[in-house]
Amino acid sequence: MTSLRRCSIIPPYVLVRLARAEPSLAEAVEFALRDSMTVRHRRELTATRWPGGRPGGNGIIAWPLQRRAQTSPEEPEPVVPERAVAEPLVPEGAAPHRTVHDAQHGTTLPGVLVRGEGQEPSGDAAVDQAYDGLGATWDLLAEVYGRDSLDGQGLPLVATVHYARDYDNAFWDGQQMVFGDGDGVYFNGFTQSVDVIGHELAHGLTQYTAGLTYVGQSGALNESASDVWGSMVRQRVLGHTVEQADWLVGAGVFTDRVQGEALRSMKAPGTAYDDPVLGKDPQPATMADYVVLPHDADHDNGGVHINSGIPNHAFYLFATALGGYSWERAGQVWYDTMTTRGLIPRDVGFAGFAAATLTCAAARYGEGSEVGSALRTAWEQVGVEPADVGAPPAEGEPPTPGEPPTPGEPPAGGGPTDPWPGP
Repeated sequence: MTSLRRCSIIPPYVLVRLARAEPSLAEAVEFALRDSMTVRHRRELTATRWPGGRPGGNGIIAWPLQRRAQTSPEEPEPVVPERAVAEPLVPEGAAPHRTVHDAQHGTTLPGVLVRGEGQEPSGDAAVDQAYDGLGATWDLLAEVYGRDSLDGQGLPLVATVHYARDYDNAFWDGQQMVFGDGDGVYFNGFTQSVDVIGHELAHGLTQYTAGLTYVGQSGALNESASDVWGSMVRQRVLGHTVEQADWLVGAGVFTDRVQGEALRSMKAPGTAYDDPVLGKDPQPATMADYVVLPHDADHDNGGVHINSGIPNHAFYLFATALGGYSWERAGQVWYDTMTTRGLIPRDVGFAGFAAATLTCAAARYGEGSEVGSALRTAWEQVGVEPADVGAPPAEGEPPTPGEPPTPGEPPAGGGPTDPWPGP
């Protein structure tokens, strides 16, 4: 069985364990993993778009896969990122445009239209939950950050429910949301958790903004960004402050049979579940336990669902140090970082991303602000030292502090190297 590269809420290593332990579910799980191939490349090759694009361009930026070159002396890097201080762009009177479709347990997308924007509830729980979750995510982006949908230009939000049979996942395929109903044994339907909906839609937000490459540290940042947005959507729906929030991602996805409370915990990575079938939550909270894995599909593309626990924990520490609501100052810094054109390359690592967040915090809240101080402390607590996001070290030079150890070497602190051994 081969695990595949995709933006989905359930990590492939969890599904692999499930297939090994439960022969009755193996066929459905095998299909879920194999089915990923049909959406993988379309999503990864979708261009990152910016409103208006570059002068003379068509609104599409072809980001390089390598780190960007140093800015020439004739064109110095601006001190203040252009989007970090921009005014909200959402047009007056803008509203979401949602359509929810029913795959009727098939795999043809988008399926049969069952609820459009402004229509009354359908009576199908999955349909109405998806509709509400799409709206909650649009509301966060528009009402808090002034962004009109995922692309900033009113992109319609399309979702399909009842995908396949016993389908244990939800995913963004580059164009729309897709939700399975779960197997009913270990997993419930995936529309039941609004943060799952927000998480997957946020992969679309990343696609249209930073375009983070889905491998290694940039892939972990891609997953972490979705956890951050998903968590903020849920906290805003519930009206929870950072102190009231449980900081769980995917609470409600597991059935009562699973020994666990959620898929991930931003407050305490590595503690979300510990189940004899699904295994133990492998997420580290700090760089001391960074998990070194090959950057291939069979190892979660270098552990994108695993090492995302580190920036997740940094955001939790940052938000709780500031208090109030997570989507206010802490969320604003993350939004500015993801949407500031040219600030981070697609393959940015933790250290470069941390530096970019500090740049955005200073641009919006001023040098030496409470926000900047809390943010720097949060990165220090998880063991990430902010570093320049420019050219990589010259050959023979040591890696930048905060970057992972060389693949094949044990991480500092003796973190695990195979988080999904057979049950």
